[in-house]
Amino acid sequence: MAPAEAQGRQDHQERRTTIVREGPHGRTVTHRTVVNNRNPYRRWNKGQRFDHRYAQNYREINDWRAYRGRRLYAPPRGYHWVRSGNDAVLVAVSGGLIGAVLAGAFN
Repeated sequence: MAPAEAQGRQDHQERRTTIVREGPHGRTVTHRTVVNNRNPYRRWNKGQRFDHRYAQNYREINDWRAYRGRRLYAPPRGYHWVRSGNDAVLVAVSGGLIGAVLAGAFN
């Protein structure tokens, strides 16, 4: 099985729901499977509002100097770096707006 194929199977969450309906002639049981295709994590873009609840593997980066080799630079005043999955995201401390996204910085 290819890694992309395995990842695709993990993203789809199946939930089996049993619906019980009573008809005029007795009890009818219906089974329905609902597939949730929504990934709970987001891809971040500049200008969006960052919400850590939707970040995969969320961590605040306190020492950006340790990650200079990963293209991180000194955050401007009022911003800080956070990790979301393999991405480094520059987020405003007060409003949560995204100033920059370094995709794949932690690969």
